[in-house]
Formats: sequence, structure tokens, C-alpha cells
Amino acid sequence: MAMRDGGLLDVRPGADSGRAAPEHSGAYLAAGLALALYAGALLAWVVTGAVDARVSPLDFAEGLFNPLAGPVGVLEPQEWALAVALAAVAGAALAQRTVARPAAVLLACLVLARSLREGVGLLHPGYRSAYRFETMGGWTLATHVLGLLTGIVVLCVLLPARPEARQGRDAGSWWQGRVSRICGVLFLLAGLFETAWMVRLLTAGAEGTGSYLAGAVDAAVSPSVDAPVAGVAFSALASLATWLIVGRLALSGRRDVRGALLVFAAVQLYLVVRTVVGYTVTGAFGAGTRTVEGTLDLACTAYLLAAMTSVLVLTTGRAFSPRRGSTHSWARTRPE
Repeated sequence: MAMRDGGLLDVRPGADSGRAAPEHSGAYLAAGLALALYAGALLAWVVTGAVDARVSPLDFAEGLFNPLAGPVGVLEPQEWALAVALAAVAGAALAQRTVARPAAVLLACLVLARSLREGVGLLHPGYRSAYRFETMGGWTLATHVLGLLTGIVVLCVLLPARPEARQGRDAGSWWQGRVSRICGVLFLLAGLFETAWMVRLLTAGAEGTGSYLAGAVDAAVSPSVDAPVAGVAFSALASLATWLIVGRLALSGRRDVRGALLVFAAVQLYLVVRTVVGYTVTGAFGAGTRTVEGTLDLACTAYLLAAMTSVLVLTTGRAFSPRRGSTHSWARTRPE
């Protein structure tokens, strides 16, 4: 809706463009419920592990950010961050926000990949038998099955629920031309830096390339039947794939990738901040600059910290599109 007030043009959309279309309401509701259920399962693991370890609330809070504070449960930091991201996206999906769709699709792919990795491990008889001897083996398997169902449900209901494309310059040319491409470049550079760093570590002989890659896709290589964790190799390769794929989509000006950029940047920022805290506690900043490898590690960490913060700032800002023939200034614009 446009109204003139003297020499000013007041541009106010007649409908909330951030809400899902009424015909997609059921899809967003189903996806939100599925994500909330799996997030609740992971959070239950976090709480149960902290209670069993008799971790006080203050020690638990410190352990979330200080890797040297000691264990705070059976799950890894990647699972903590995933649980929070799932809960946040579930809330956005239940609120019928369109920004939740790309984020939910991304999380569904990650959750589905985690569950399929466990399925590959179950092909080994020895790994299957290990579930019978672990006290929490049944709950671990149930959590992976729930993740498999969650991923399938979210992808099946949200992939067809595409938002309606708006015509003309109102379709988000400002986002497509600037913010999306900037975020895409930042994501692609992060993926390239992490790829180079991983190749350096694997070729240096610190860990066998074959066993590392096998552990990323086969749960039996690094057994964890006592908790639904995916391991370091899977998390590293999943992050690389996400940076490169989402970065490529953002670089092409895909406005509907904003939610995926937002949620993944938030998760990675938390993990990087936790790493920085660990470096600060151990004094690694001073020692790291004495070697080439340490300097590269610190440089990569600094870039990730700056890049993910930039993506969060850009994606949480108000992405509005000026109408043709006007300059934008939040809600009101003046004709040129």
C-alpha cells in the first residue's frame, strides 16, 4: 500500500511478507513440531548428562564456553549448538515465518546425514551388538531413529512449500545484489580456508586420511553407542559442505537462503568463540605465532570469528527493497 503525504511517499506492504502463505501453514506446523521434538530429545541428553555428572549450574555454564572447564555431559559442543538451533528454528516455523524454511531444510539435511551415518554403522554386526551392552544404547538408537524421521518429515513438507516469487524490484534486489553475495563470499572463503587446513593436517600424517573419511560416514569406525554424537570428522566435513553449498547459493543471489546463512553462522560463531576462550585460557595466542602452523591456525580462527559475526549482522538487519524511482529510508521514501 502506498500513500502520499505532501512530498513523501509512504510505502507499507499490505501483507506481512515474512509470513508463510496460508496454504503452507500445515507444512510449517509439521516441520516445527518435528524439529521441536528432536531438539527436545537432544536437550534431554544434555540435561541428563549434566545431572548424572553432578555438574553445578555455574560449572555447566562455564563448560559451555570454556573447553578446559571439564565435561558437562555426554554430548559434544556440536550437539549443544545443534539442539539450540533446532529449537530456535522450530519456534520460527511454528510462528509461520518464511525465514525458517531454508534454516529448517539445512538442519534437516544435517540431522538426516547424522542418522544415515549411524545406519551405515549398524551394517556391522559388532557395532550392532554393542548397543545391547550399553546402558543408554537403546535411547541412543531411538534418538537416531527420531532424527531420521525428523529429517524426512521436514524435507517432505517444506521442499514443496516454496514462497511465492514477487515481481519487479520489490522481489529483493537490494538483498540479491549486496547482502546475499557478501555473505556468499564470506561463506565460500571460510569453506576454502577450512578445506586447505584439513588437507594440511591429513597430509602431515597427524591422522590417516582413509580412517578420517571413513569415520565421517561410518559410525562403526568411531563407536559412540552410549550417546547420539557424530564425531569430529563428520562435524568438520558437514561444516565444509555447508559453507560451500550455502555460500554458492547465496553468491547466486538466492534471497530464500537467508535463514540458512543465519542459523549456520550462529552455530559456527558459538564454536569459534569457544575455541577462542580455550586459546585465551591456555595462552595459545602467544605460543601459536612461533610456528607457521600455529600462525595459520590463529589466522583462520580470526577470520571465522570476523566472517560469522559479519554474516549475523548482515542477515539480521532489515532487508528491505526500495521501489523503482525512490531511495530507501526504512518505512518512508522520498521520490527522486
